[in-house]
Amino acid sequence: MGGRGLLVLTTALAPALWGSTYVVFTQLLPTDYPLLVSAFRALPAGVLLMLLGAGLPPRRAVLPLAAVGLFNIGLFFGFLFVGAARLPAGLAATLGATQPLIVAFLAWAILQRRPTVLQVVAAAIGVAGVALLVMAPTDTLDLVGVGAALCAALSMALGTVLIAKWGRLGTPLQLAAWQLALGGLLLVPLAVAIEGAPPVPTTENLVGMGYLVLVGTALAYWVWVRGITRLGAVVAFLGLLTPVVATILGAVVVGDRFSALQLAGMAVVLGATVAGITASRIGTRPGA
Repeated sequence: MGGRGLLVLTTALAPALWGSTYVVFTQLLPTDYPLLVSAFRALPAGVLLMLLGAGLPPRRAVLPLAAVGLFNIGLFFGFLFVGAARLPAGLAATLGATQPLIVAFLAWAILQRRPTVLQVVAAAIGVAGVALLVMAPTDTLDLVGVGAALCAALSMALGTVLIAKWGRLGTPLQLAAWQLALGGLLLVPLAVAIEGAPPVPTTENLVGMGYLVLVGTALAYWVWVRGITRLGAVVAFLGLLTPVVATILGAVVVGDRFSALQLAGMAVVLGATVAGITASRIGTRPGA
């Protein structure tokens, strides 16, 4: 295997690890405290990456970084775990995968980048896939969870567009570290105000949180930004591994089962996301 192939495989480790965080959260951590878990996942991971080379953010960039961190990390993680607490892992992750489809329309509103016809069609198909998921007859569907998962995708999409609007705010490693640290820091007071003081952690909780911070966040983000730096935008397709891994682990570990209609909806959403990412890459090529 060549160096590029090995790099693709190591980069693919990141979305696979993100997929595992859904199951780790529901099995090892207090699901009644999704905001606190999110804050304590993000903040230590960001500090660790800063200590490993990212350093402190420049003072002039703190405000835009705080805004990006709030949407890309703070609110995103919070909504993500609310959805994970109320939905099967694969379903929550699939709804979160609609983020690239939302980006196209936020970029139109904020950056005046008109979406291509293929992006509009992909978004419409993605909406149809979400409708299949929501309308599927099942006892496990929770509309609050569905809304939270979609809000997570919307929040991260907004953060992504803001990065494009404000330009380069640092190297990929620095941007990951600063977003995690600031997003987690901003989420702490909100989490305490809504959920109160965290419970005394059990050994199981500490193991789960250690995995989230060190493996599912710090390592995963480091591997991801390393892949982005060397491979470019092609890594966006690897992000689709997150719902796939979450679905498999949910079925094996938790015993999640999906109806035929739900599986069809998940396939439609992921297919639309592939089309949307492809359209966005074509649309940014010179002369396109």
